[in-house]
Amino acid sequence: MRTTYMAKPNEVDRKWYVVDAAGKPLGRVASQVAAVLRGKNKPTFTPNVDCGDYVIVINAKEAVLTGRKMDQKLFRRHSRYPGGLRSIKYKDLMAQKPVLAMESAIKGMLPHNRLGRQMFKKLFVYAGADHKQQAQKPEVLEIIG
Repeated sequence: MRTTYMAKPNEVDRKWYVVDAAGKPLGRVASQVAAVLRGKNKPTFTPNVDCGDYVIVINAKEAVLTGRKMDQKLFRRHSRYPGGLRSIKYKDLMAQKPVLAMESAIKGMLPHNRLGRQMFKKLFVYAGADHKQQAQKPEVLEIIG
């Protein structure tokens, strides 16, 4: 009788990937990066174990939003005080804080618990083409679509 393989946290081998977001849709990049952070691309995926890899996203400021989302879509945050809802258009957000736009899109696609917070720590987003993780020798991860 065969049993299902369940990965253990100390058995997981992690790789480093670098993703170039220039000219690619923000949501497409975010969904594929979230899958790699979660470990869904590995045959040893286990839902209750962080078996994902490290991901570096570069050129976040050059990611695009399709259609009229740049002018119509709003980035909202709340201070948790009455009347504390703040909104900003994605056109302004991508001009001021492109890293925040990419990070929030990816974070929303990860589990909303302590495991998701642990996975999110393996993400590094940079607005430009330079990053500090050259010593890890990251492999290039191609975004499909």
